[in-house]
Amino acid sequence: MTGFLGSYRHQLDEKGRIALPASFRRSAGDEGFVLVQGDEKALFLYPERAWAAVEERLGELMRRNPEARSQVLSLTANAVEVVPDKQGRILIPERLQRTAELQGEALIVGVIEKIEIWNPDTFEGTTREAQPGFEQFVRQILS
Repeated sequence: MTGFLGSYRHQLDEKGRIALPASFRRSAGDEGFVLVQGDEKALFLYPERAWAAVEERLGELMRRNPEARSQVLSLTANAVEVVPDKQGRILIPERLQRTAELQGEALIVGVIEKIEIWNPDTFEGTTREAQPGFEQFVRQILS
């Protein structure tokens, strides 16, 4: 399986559902997903197999650093398991829609092992900023 790649604009319907791109559904197979607030303004959607690794890291973090418990609680309290329906749509709870400022349209971005869901304008502003060292990064990784 290849990772999740590319970006797609999709509309949220009146119930807060968004269709996942067909290529992303194929990459995930029959797995469900875990949806979390992964960034100040973005949602992260992990296939179950990738989320299992995140859970391991969270558990290890709490064992090594008990002070991190409140951050882990904050992350997991707002996480939700989602399974695409027959049309490939997932429901984004209203609280997570507000967090990511999703209103009508969303940008669904493949980020190798996970999917990110952004407000398109926020994503554009974030990625438009000058990125020093980007050319060197591309040469180092893709050469």
